[in-house]
Amino acid sequence: MCDYSLMHVKSRPAAVGDKLVTKSFGGSSGFADVKDCSTVVCVLPGTELAFDEKIKIGGMLLNKKTAHKTAIFRQVNKDNALVHHDTLEFPDGETSLLTHLVSEQTATVLQLPAQPKTEKEVEDQRRVEVVA
Repeated sequence: MCDYSLMHVKSRPAAVGDKLVTKSFGGSSGFADVKDCSTVVCVLPGTELAFDEKIKIGGMLLNKKTAHKTAIFRQVNKDNALVHHDTLEFPDGETSLLTHLVSEQTATVLQLPAQPKTEKEVEDQRRVEVVA
């Protein structure tokens, strides 16, 4: 399962080496497999991604290209189930909600997060999910 807004779309977990594309799924954005754009690919917090080009952020008031081609997937607002959680953290510490990325950008999963060793690490890697 991915962000709450994608809970009704077919999904699968990400794996190292996956080639992903940013995609709009009925108003919310997420990652899809480039070979199967109908399936959302769920990324764990801490996953490292490399984009093929500098990452583009878009929206009604925002349309810019970042200086970065890499990012780490994070989740924010975990205490509020009905808001977007999926976020990319760039090397300079700035972040952007995944839903703000321009569609059709391609990226490769470089590395999944290390297996958690403490309860805090378990909690940091736990995805926020809403069960219908």
